[in-house]
Amino acid sequence: MKTFRRGGAHPEENKLTNDCSIEVFPLPKQGIVFVSQHLGAPATLVVQKGDRLKTGQLIAKAEQFICANTHSPYTGTVSKIDFATDFTGYKKQAVYIDVEEDEWEEGIDTSKEIISDIKLDSKEIIEKIKEMGIVGLGGAAFPTHIKYMVPPGKKAEYLIINAAECEPYLTSDYRLMTELADEALIGIEIMKRALGVEKALVGIEENKPSAISRMRELAKGFVGIEIVPLKTKYPQGAEKQLIYALTKREVPSGKLPIEVGCVVNNIGTAQAIYKAVQKNKPLIENILTLTGKNLKQGKNLLVRIGTPMQSIIDAFGGLPHDTGKVISGGPMMGKAISDLSAPTVKTTSAILFMSDKESSRKEETNCLRCGKCITVCPMGLEPIRIAQLAENRLWEDAEKAFAMDCIECGTCLYTCPAGRPLLDMLRLSKTNIAELRRQRAQK
Repeated sequence: MKTFRRGGAHPEENKLTNDCSIEVFPLPKQGIVFVSQHLGAPATLVVQKGDRLKTGQLIAKAEQFICANTHSPYTGTVSKIDFATDFTGYKKQAVYIDVEEDEWEEGIDTSKEIISDIKLDSKEIIEKIKEMGIVGLGGAAFPTHIKYMVPPGKKAEYLIINAAECEPYLTSDYRLMTELADEALIGIEIMKRALGVEKALVGIEENKPSAISRMRELAKGFVGIEIVPLKTKYPQGAEKQLIYALTKREVPSGKLPIEVGCVVNNIGTAQAIYKAVQKNKPLIENILTLTGKNLKQGKNLLVRIGTPMQSIIDAFGGLPHDTGKVISGGPMMGKAISDLSAPTVKTTSAILFMSDKESSRKEETNCLRCGKCITVCPMGLEPIRIAQLAENRLWEDAEKAFAMDCIECGTCLYTCPAGRPLLDMLRLSKTNIAELRRQRAQK
């Protein structure tokens, strides 16, 4: 079974909501839409207080190279433009919308009809992806159109689709593949055309047989789309690990996938591109998993971006009594939600409830020199060494130890018997090394 060549772990899968069909979550009374929801330069606000918006209307425009448009997920009136707290506790500029019944922007197709005939050429597809504000839904929120603007001297040979969903608890991609596979596959065909490649490889972990079967059956109607089962192993869906598993090509340190002829996108991004190109629909909603062992009933929900997380939690019985943490995303790479009133964003993949026992860290003790963190690191790093350099603020030495190659998967922290805060130290190293590099560039 195909997989990456070094490291990795197998946390308890906890796919508790595998059998929960996607449900449409009701519109909130007030939506809070962050102006910028992407990696890169901030978008420029184009609406003001008192404006009446239609669903799908542009509210913030991308005017820099690495940037993404933001659209209104709602019909309603802009009650204010102010700073709102995101789920990590940071204040960001947001548009507050008093929500009314949907009145869609002209030209948006809201029907369920599947449109398979692709009429746009490569340049038109890339422009449409940009116009509709599509970002990577695998977590990074990188503006998707940039990936399809292949630099001079580089050539894309493979489109790689991450459908592994290796993170424990998450099932939104699984439900997408079982319920909306036709949309995702047309999206992949659109992406192939945009890149000018003949081959798309869709990697799905073997613990999702229904998704593999469904995708394979429908993929017979397409040329050059191969569904590839992968070993169930974390972090199978990480970009560089996925490329190696599917092509045996290894992305060099500090380089991007295009260096080895690959472009990688998430399966959710493929469906969003289908809706953008075939339905003229901007990225204003996503599928998220509401889950946790102590939750009475988990869900997979289609939620409009800007929906307060608290309203989702309240709709399904509120917090379980023994909740220790609420996580945005999965337990390995997700982040604790510091303010439940924070709204969902384009990349919100899950709201995960963890009990006091589950969310408590091990008591930190001295390093045992067991080497487990080195054995499981999928990037071949020495996490304990980098952590020790970080503790002593030796950022240049951490850089030489390839700290910037860390993908923040958390396997080192997960396996450490001494409870060392390895991931925290690696993230701290990357932040400080990035600042060092900015300072060097200014000299």
